[in-house]
Amino acid sequence: MLKNKKKARAYKEFLLVLPFILLVAIFSYYPLYGWIYAFFDYKPPKPLSQSAFVGFKWFTNIVSNKIKTQEILRVLKNTFAMSGLSLLFSWFPMMFAVFLNEIKCVPFKKFVQTVTTLPNFISWVLVYSIAYSIFSSTGAVNSVLQSMGLADKPIMFLQSSEHIWFKMWLWLTWKNAGWAAIMYLAAISGIDEQLTEAARVDGASRWQVIWHITVPSLLPTYFVLLMISLANFLSNGMEQYYVFSNSFNKSSIEVLDLYVYNMAIGAGGYSISTAVSMLKSVVSVILLFTTNTISKAVRGEGFI
Repeated sequence: MLKNKKKARAYKEFLLVLPFILLVAIFSYYPLYGWIYAFFDYKPPKPLSQSAFVGFKWFTNIVSNKIKTQEILRVLKNTFAMSGLSLLFSWFPMMFAVFLNEIKCVPFKKFVQTVTTLPNFISWVLVYSIAYSIFSSTGAVNSVLQSMGLADKPIMFLQSSEHIWFKMWLWLTWKNAGWAAIMYLAAISGIDEQLTEAARVDGASRWQVIWHITVPSLLPTYFVLLMISLANFLSNGMEQYYVFSNSFNKSSIEVLDLYVYNMAIGAGGYSISTAVSMLKSVVSVILLFTTNTISKAVRGEGFI
């Protein structure tokens, strides 16, 4: 009787998660069928069935074609720079959450959290519209600088490739820092209050409580998120870089995902762009299992 009840409960639980399994299958696994285009000389509008099968031609072309190799090395340099900056400052949302938690005025705390979280729900197109209104040649910053006599001509903030990697990191941080801090705030709420109370009784200052209790309690969460970021090192998206790219900064802002998009949609190289995307996915999977192995070796547990 008990065994039948367990089976019935397991069946009901399976039905609960079945819609999510189907969503993952449809949107994450079914699109992998498109990888088949990497093995054909596909040129739309001709259907795939009428395209010539070329095997690994496009994969070898990436290495044998010097121009293509130089382009990929360029976009890899940009990708590594953008992702590297994000990893280098990955501690920022954690520290932001720590200091946000230390705000004692609840209305002000909620105001700061709301203001810093809202940008996450703004599309990158709207973010660029804001950037254009502020930093374009006719934007607010240049208008103020020229009216105050601090600049003789408009400063090309958006059209320049100087410090473009750092600029992109600033916009990404402005958009995502508040949202990324939510997970750390949840982790802070789970810290045993008896630890902090005991530390205060022993004479610990506010900063000592943060450094010796709050931060160590957040490190497990931080390392898990860091490992996941390492696994997605080559996948830093394309929306942000697509809307900010122009003819002046394209060579420095074009990351791997944007390069694949431009090569497929702009140049019509669907087959070779699929091959590049496949290689990126394979490298990402390797990085995922590598970081999981490192996590098990260092922390004693993995995240998959």
